[in-house]
Amino acid sequence: MLDLTISLVVASLLLTLAVPAYNGFTDREKVAKAINDVGALSVEVERFRLHNNNRIPDTLGELSMAVPLDPWGRPYEFLNVSGAGHGLAGLRKDGQLNPVNTDFDLYSRGEDGESTGPLSEKASRDDIVRANNGAYIGPGKDY
Repeated sequence: MLDLTISLVVASLLLTLAVPAYNGFTDREKVAKAINDVGALSVEVERFRLHNNNRIPDTLGELSMAVPLDPWGRPYEFLNVSGAGHGLAGLRKDGQLNPVNTDFDLYSRGEDGESTGPLSEKASRDDIVRANNGAYIGPGKDY
């Protein structure tokens, strides 16, 4: 009986260590998939632009590829900056409130599913963003 109790204690200790490690691994895997998806979608937008007289699509639905959901099961967000009209109100911004792109915004709302304009806000820190017109793709907190 004592052997069984010791075995259960050891197994539960191993489980308490293994579960957080596994969750961390799956979280990193989802972020990597979102970065890959945003990069692939960016390439498709540029291909569309090349074949359509430099016109950026109004939606991702105009692309010739099937647009995946982000790793958290939500659609990727897209905004044609030139089609957004005048002003900067609807654009994603950095910590100094400068728009992060001048051509188009493309991002995932991240794990929490929430996002606000400035990437410095808590709701946007887990977003996976395309910034500097594609020179950066990664978590909003790292931009």
